[in-house]
Amino acid sequence: MMLYKTQDKSKIISLIGLFVMSSLILVSGVGFSVYSLICNVQFSVLGSQIPGYVFGIVVTFLGARYFASVLRLKGELASIGSGFSWSNFKMGKKKA
Repeated sequence: MMLYKTQDKSKIISLIGLFVMSSLILVSGVGFSVYSLICNVQFSVLGSQIPGYVFGIVVTFLGARYFASVLRLKGELASIGSGFSWSNFKMGKKKA
């Protein structure tokens, strides 16, 4: 019984860490977009100038996607009978 509680505690700590990281990515993308708009930041990519806020928007999008993935993971972990299995890491595994 004690092992089960330890696993739940480690799941909660892991989820909190993932939520914090995804939130930081999201906030840094928004912050960089705003900073780039205010300071007119531009990057040279293959000889053309790209506004910095475009990169900030991409980072914001990826952060939002990561946040949604963490929410989905939280739902999967909350389901009854979820646990660690090496079969989750096999290539070509089909999801039901």
